[in-house]
Amino acid sequence: MRKGATSIAGAMLGLMLAGFLSAVAQAPAAEPRPADNGDYPLATDVRVGGDGKDTRFVVDLSRKVDIQPFTLADPYRVVVDLPQVNFQFPAHAGERGRGLVKAFRYGLVMPGGSRIVLDTTGPVRVDKSFVLDATGSQPARLVLDLVPVTRDAFMRALAVDNNRLARATKPSERPSEKASPPAADGDGDPRPVVVLDPGHGGIDSGTHARTGAGEAEKTLVLDFALMLRDKLQKTGKYRVVMTRSDDTFVALTDRVRFARAHNAQLFISIHCDALARGEGEAEGASVYTLSDHASDEEAAKLAEAENRADVISGVDLTSEPDDVAGILIDFAQRETKRYSLQFANDVVTALRGAARLHKHPLKSAGFKVLKAPDVPSVLIELGYVSNSNDLKELMSQSWRAHAGDAIVKAVNAYFTTRLASGPAQ
Repeated sequence: MRKGATSIAGAMLGLMLAGFLSAVAQAPAAEPRPADNGDYPLATDVRVGGDGKDTRFVVDLSRKVDIQPFTLADPYRVVVDLPQVNFQFPAHAGERGRGLVKAFRYGLVMPGGSRIVLDTTGPVRVDKSFVLDATGSQPARLVLDLVPVTRDAFMRALAVDNNRLARATKPSERPSEKASPPAADGDGDPRPVVVLDPGHGGIDSGTHARTGAGEAEKTLVLDFALMLRDKLQKTGKYRVVMTRSDDTFVALTDRVRFARAHNAQLFISIHCDALARGEGEAEGASVYTLSDHASDEEAAKLAEAENRADVISGVDLTSEPDDVAGILIDFAQRETKRYSLQFANDVVTALRGAARLHKHPLKSAGFKVLKAPDVPSVLIELGYVSNSNDLKELMSQSWRAHAGDAIVKAVNAYFTTRLASGPAQ
């Protein structure tokens, strides 16, 4: 992303954070599951109409809300920030667009804040944006009118908005300067900290199954991670924390910072995979560690797709802060790499008796989420939602329980070996 687009994204996020700060501060300690809370406005339907010269995007709402639209480049997007909304759109909404809108995504980006991201066919201008009150039998309606513009006009508009927003946003409110979460010292608790990282979340749903229900990766892996958390905590051996415990978007770099801030001794990111139609069939679980050179073409494609999660949410984090750039250099540490590979082998060994494995179950690729320099990290792909047998197992409580028990066994084996062997030389 170009500098202007990146800056405006940061400024807009800063404004959204400022607007939601007081509401978030008064929220209860327990994280709400958005789909279960009837207090949030409902988004019940969505429509796209028009053509390549004039396109209208409409969302039906249970009540009027404030919105803040803005545009981003490379790729071209229109982003709409709004208060937290319970999205109840029809299945597969957003997969196909019309006119100037190729496709769109929607979801939670933070407690108190939702986002809609429209992928556009080229540079556009938001000609009109408004929300109508509900009247009679008609719901409240969010309306965006889009018209095409040249790239030069698009970039000039970005520059003007960037200057305006930069003056309006206090430096302390910008996301790049947010404080990291406090370290979990456990009040002197000597037990090792294990961080579980359910992939995706909120606006980033991950991959989808090909079934009519179109089960989302973000939901499958969250359910599995919550079950695994309970199993690990039941052993009494570990302090377990999660990067997300509800349907919330968490940026990849924030997941890395979260693990480091909590002094994690182990980081486990949980995902499922999918193959596009025509790419053949694949099945079974696999375990990834970080490498600059992917172990195979499939691993390289998966890492590239996962690393674009922040772009999907409407914010391109390609230009990472200095502390993350330092992480990429520091990860050359031999000790952390060795421990990551050790745990990956433990997981593969334990899963052999509990789940089908991919024909090449141990892989490596350049996943951003595995780049903490001092935290042994793995990414577990539980299976392929594009494979009917894998999907059936991923949705089976019995299978998840057996796979969870296997991962707990691997965690036990890893820490037993590590504590016995002491620091690596």
